Amino acid sequence: MNPDTYYDRPEISNSDLSNLELLFSTKEFQNDATEAYRFGSLLDAMVTENNRVNYFKRMLDEEQFSSEEFRLSEAMKRSFFRDPFCRMLSENSTGQVVFVKQGFGINYLGFDFELDIRIKYDFFMSAMGWGGDLKSTTAKTQDQFLSAIGYFKYWKQRALYMDISGADKDVLIGVSKFPPHRVFKVMIERGDRNYLIGKQQYQEQAFRWWTLFENFNL
Repeated sequence: MNPDTYYDRPEISNSDLSNLELLFSTKEFQNDATEAYRFGSLLDAMVTENNRVNYFKRMLDEEQFSSEEFRLSEAMKRSFFRDPFCRMLSENSTGQVVFVKQGFGINYLGFDFELDIRIKYDFFMSAMGWGGDLKSTTAKTQDQFLSAIGYFKYWKQRALYMDISGADKDVLIGVSKFPPHRVFKVMIERGDRNYLIGKQQYQEQAFRWWTLFENFNL
């Protein structure tokens, strides 16, 4: 077993910004986001960091999962690798690639500030200079997956990742929890509508973080 030490690093991450936002969210959204992250982490690890998964004990690092959750995640993993694009992406990418930016400059409504930020791609193709992220989803259609992206503010994550890594493209991949576990793909390009939505979202959340934790004299 090789536990993930990414979250031991001192820089803030997209998850830190999202956790701060959860404090101001409804209980329903908090429950939805917590469950999505928990199960999504298992699927991510099965696809990109299999060494962290204990199939005998049904555990991811120190997190216990049920036999039903493991069977579901394995079925979704098989669907991912049956998809030609996903298989190509996996074969040409490095999994769980970390980028760190010290003093990353952010502008929110004309106010400039800096934060030290870390990100970790599920997939990153060094030769192409861009990557993507894998999500589990309850969506059964492409339109439902797009709605889920908006609900969980995944655009924010992808815009932040693109700006930290310098990538001009990105892809969000969703695998449905419901049979036949359809695979959904959404491409993002720097400057497009979804990128701009995400950039605005992370600028706002980063400013909230900065005012609360980085500059007490504001």
